[in-house]
Amino acid sequence: MSKTSIGLLRQVGIIEGISYLLLLFIAMPLKYLADIPIFVTIFGMAHGVLFVLFVLLLFFVWVKHRWSIFKVFAAFIASLLPFGTFVLDSRLRKES
Repeated sequence: MSKTSIGLLRQVGIIEGISYLLLLFIAMPLKYLADIPIFVTIFGMAHGVLFVLFVLLLFFVWVKHRWSIFKVFAAFIASLLPFGTFVLDSRLRKES
């Protein structure tokens, strides 16, 4: 478990990124190609909760560390892109 707010943001970002990839590359193909929609429900809910947690932590880090609006916006955009949170993690690694 991380002791810093940036470290916690990184950890949640990695988990959120994994859930996003599972949703995009496993659950959605199963829904549309194999007609098995249950995995979208499961991974979609998990990803939604993790995304909200990520955004809340991002806001907390923004206030606590006085990040610029550009940095916060870039981190938010990274959370919307597949593999984006992994790139964000590599850039935040030196700050935590």
